[in-house]
Amino acid sequence: MTSSTVEPGVAGRRAPRAGGPAGAGGKPPPRAALRRDRLSRHNLSGWLFSTPFLAFFFTFMAFPIVATLLMSFTDFGLRNVTDPLSVSFTGLDNYSKLFGDEQFRQALFNTGYFVVLGVPLTIGGGLVAAVLLNSGIDRLRTFFRVGFYAPVVTAIVAVAVVWRFVLDPTEGLIAGLAAQVGLTAPDFLASETLAMPSLIVMAVWRNMGTAMVLFLAGLQSVPAEVREAARIDGAGAFQEFRRITLPLLRPTMLYVAVMTSIGFLNVFEEPFVMTDGGPSDSTLTVSLYMYREGFNFFHMGYASAMAYTLFVIILAVTLLQLRLLKDKTK
Repeated sequence: MTSSTVEPGVAGRRAPRAGGPAGAGGKPPPRAALRRDRLSRHNLSGWLFSTPFLAFFFTFMAFPIVATLLMSFTDFGLRNVTDPLSVSFTGLDNYSKLFGDEQFRQALFNTGYFVVLGVPLTIGGGLVAAVLLNSGIDRLRTFFRVGFYAPVVTAIVAVAVVWRFVLDPTEGLIAGLAAQVGLTAPDFLASETLAMPSLIVMAVWRNMGTAMVLFLAGLQSVPAEVREAARIDGAGAFQEFRRITLPLLRPTMLYVAVMTSIGFLNVFEEPFVMTDGGPSDSTLTVSLYMYREGFNFFHMGYASAMAYTLFVIILAVTLLQLRLLKDKTK
């Protein structure tokens, strides 16, 4: 007769079921619940990492934008800085006052003049430079790229010093060249007719590098097979550029046109540093006039209305450009 010895508690114990950790009632938690838990932890991590940016954005961007919009409907001025609750609501008075302001109309005309001449010249110069650097110049290509782009990253003060020397009527570079042929150079920055064109030339020179870099990236993305097919079909260099390269560059052209137009509509640094809006307000722009009203005379409500008027103009110009080039970029 054999006897078997059984450990206490072993007889009533069962092996755990396969399939993962047991949940309530011995069943594993559903996959949907695990997925939701993992997604919630992932979202929480994302929000935690985004918190510094969100705090910066709402404090220094969103709040000032909303505050400026509200301010444009008030007579907010220097006296209201210490006592904001004493501000008076004026409705649309600031906006109606703008279009009766002769100085604002002059600034608006000057800004439009700056954009109409400066934007096409910047785009055209950037495109020509990009084409030459992409295919026409083989040696010292990096040197020329850096040279064209250097003005973009150069401080406006340094640029102003260079151009003041170039345009100086007595000791400047142009005056020296004119003297060699028996001519007298005009005082460009003191002339009502020449001051704005001089600023446009400087702005084109300073911003052409950005357009060049963008067009260079667009040119390098044009498939080589398409160009080779055009050459096989007998297309010359001009026909290839006009019928192959330009159509494929339209998305880049649209981006460059929009960004350049926005920058030129906001022009401030060139007239502020070089002419301070003179002579006789011939280089006064909307941004410079807005700066004067807001920070020189502390007419904050009026300057805010000017800022939002400029915003509407920029939005309208951008939408017009997108509409005109929309079908051609598809």
